[in-house]
Amino acid sequence: MTDSSPLTVRSAGVLLHVTSLPSAYGIGDVGPAAHAWIDLLARSGQRWWQILPLGPVGFGGSPYSASSSLAINTLLLSPDALITDELLRPSDVAGATFNPRQVEFEKVGTFKDALLRLAWERFQAGAAPDLREPLDAFRRAQADWIEDYALYAALRDRHAGGAWSEWPADLVRREPRTVAAARRDLAEAIERCVFGQFLADRQWQALRRHARERGVGIIGDLPIFVAWDSHDVWASPNQFLLDADRRPRAVAGVPPDYFSPTGQLWGNPLYDWEAARRDGYAWWVRRMRRTMELVDLARLDHFRGLQAAWHVPVDSLTAEIGSWKPGPGADLLTRLRTALGGLPLIAEDLGMITPAVHALRNRFDLPGMSVLQFAFDGDPRNPFLPHNQRRNSVVYTGTHDNDTTVGWYRSLTPTEQDQVRVYTNTDGHDIAWDLIRMAWGAVANTAIAPVQDLLLLDTSARMNRPGVADGNWDWRLTQDQPVAARLEGLAVLTERYDRLPTAEPPVACRPTDPAWPPRPGAGEDLLWEF
Repeated sequence: MTDSSPLTVRSAGVLLHVTSLPSAYGIGDVGPAAHAWIDLLARSGQRWWQILPLGPVGFGGSPYSASSSLAINTLLLSPDALITDELLRPSDVAGATFNPRQVEFEKVGTFKDALLRLAWERFQAGAAPDLREPLDAFRRAQADWIEDYALYAALRDRHAGGAWSEWPADLVRREPRTVAAARRDLAEAIERCVFGQFLADRQWQALRRHARERGVGIIGDLPIFVAWDSHDVWASPNQFLLDADRRPRAVAGVPPDYFSPTGQLWGNPLYDWEAARRDGYAWWVRRMRRTMELVDLARLDHFRGLQAAWHVPVDSLTAEIGSWKPGPGADLLTRLRTALGGLPLIAEDLGMITPAVHALRNRFDLPGMSVLQFAFDGDPRNPFLPHNQRRNSVVYTGTHDNDTTVGWYRSLTPTEQDQVRVYTNTDGHDIAWDLIRMAWGAVANTAIAPVQDLLLLDTSARMNRPGVADGNWDWRLTQDQPVAARLEGLAVLTERYDRLPTAEPPVACRPTDPAWPPRPGAGEDLLWEF
């Protein structure tokens, strides 16, 4: 990062995906709760809100298997905002009941799709006329992907959600005459899809403006790979290692590591880096530009894949057998830096990392990641221990792929628990806040904690179990959880360890509460009243 990067100064934040926010509609969205969440972060001196990918979710609700790397998940649309826009009426959502603690993706998808169709019908009938010009402007601005995505989505609906590889052969090959006919036949569905993406983008941009006004930056997540059944692969097959029938020649994963003894078989198609190089990495430039329209920084998931990726045979049941194949490395990063005027990235450099990966990260001065749950193996030189961390890094108590800190600690052997207690100099009764305090006091410039750790939640609140297909991504905050109180306590640590924002939010957006900024000792008792 350059000297002007916000990650070169000490700061802090919280990891919470949008879907986990409370709402009356079965899933977190970008409505009132998201705006209130940003207000809470600003009031507690948090500079960053870290989220997971925003794309349309795939099987099991995973944001890492989105049907497009450019589109936004319309499940995140706020019905409340659509009511404000007079595209919906309060009666349209009256009586809807959902599990407040868990996202039921199928049920929510049916509900939200019906609302979007209703909003589209009203718009077509003349509602919200002020949105017509902005819709046209959005369509022009996103012309390099939105039409293909909308056609893909319409075709997927026509084929009952089936993968594009199972469509008729002329559609799989994108024969021009067949594609043109599909655009004509599905014109209404295409228009509705574009409208949905316009609404999702409009609501997200309003939330992002609110965050900027409050001095809160949004850290997004950019998976290095895309899903096989995605608009990306169907529309740009030349970017991927496919055979003559447009099937993957190999698939992505990682060999056995501390997340899984058999490795992780992701199944994503792998890139044809030579083809990408020949067209100046245009596909990647477009993807990065769209990402940076939505967030301030992006965590590049599986950064090591730029140096080398684990290629697994397509018929493998695990990722134990495979081979490392070189990636584009500095060539791609140089191109992106030129195109974007910088590299607003965090390198996810966890797992089996080689000196070559570290050299690539350091060459572009990218911050890496340190996870405290990986620090306590008894080796005083462990790079994740606070005294060994790089300043240009982001320290986490855990990530969305880890157990909660409470669950993690309970799963350790007595010997391992003793190593944690010795290093933290605590008795372990408040282990989540012990690790938060350690992260906030660490060398790393940026400290992030999942909201589950702020709330001292156990394994039942875990977001994801790598290598396990079912039962992930559905955890939600509830209205009765003491988030505000925990953030008040976090404000104390944020001030104490010199992580308060160096620039104050605009005066018009400053809290009127006289407790701002946090006073030394204010809320400290909240750390122990559990």
